[in-house]
Amino acid sequence: MLSIQNITKTFGKRTALSQVSFAFDKKVYGLVGANGAGKTTLLRCILQLYRVKDGEVLWNGKSVARDRSFLNQVGYLPQQFGLYKELRVREALALLANEKGVPKQDTDERIAACLALVHLSDRADSKVGELSGGMVRRLGIAQTLLNEPQLLIFDEPTAGLDPEERVRFQNIITNIKKDRTVILSTHIVADIQAVCDEVLMLGEGKLLFHGTVRDMTEQARGKVFLAKQADMTGSDVFIVKTEEKDGEVTLRYLAPENRGGSPCEPTTEDGYLCIQKQI
Repeated sequence: MLSIQNITKTFGKRTALSQVSFAFDKKVYGLVGANGAGKTTLLRCILQLYRVKDGEVLWNGKSVARDRSFLNQVGYLPQQFGLYKELRVREALALLANEKGVPKQDTDERIAACLALVHLSDRADSKVGELSGGMVRRLGIAQTLLNEPQLLIFDEPTAGLDPEERVRFQNIITNIKKDRTVILSTHIVADIQAVCDEVLMLGEGKLLFHGTVRDMTEQARGKVFLAKQADMTGSDVFIVKTEEKDGEVTLRYLAPENRGGSPCEPTTEDGYLCIQKQI
């Protein structure tokens, strides 16, 4: 099991993470927050890509800084993933399997299994440079699975993908999550709703929220309203949506209490915004 204890990370005078603690189980966790909230920094601290001076990262009760075997249990897909474009897919994965310490006698079988999971078996002999953007992301997922890791970390895996590829990704996560800890950093609420068991939200380097998707949605209960612009009062509102019909403007907004109009059923995105905006 992965545990982070009082992680603080600074870059010069800027504090990127402040006293962040959490114990992860074998579930899919959505890591969310605005740009600069500390999501990628936290992932890099877990992966030991950033040195952690204040606080500790533990894997099965042992400090990962002193456990050389930890990274053998991890599969990681960074925001920017690329491989040599002239290599064939099978060759690229064989190269990575060797780097991950996969036994040579198991390499072909592992590659075949991973390509099947991400629906790329028919592209095994294609050059990496011939793949679409979505296929490259799926190839990135395949390489995370080569060493049969217990911890999977995906940093913005669906950024820039079209809706069809995002659904493919969500289905893949559903198929591979069993008996694993999966951390998914994302800005896309649909990803959270589709695959995440729990959500962690960072803001200015601090853990602002932890709970289920339903718990996040409920953060907006009684704070979502629909009103005609002419009927709305007060300035402490956050407008979510504006519609105009026949010259009349209708606003869907978030506020601590009704500023005109009628209450609405909250969405997960409403809950996210209420936490972020401290409404």
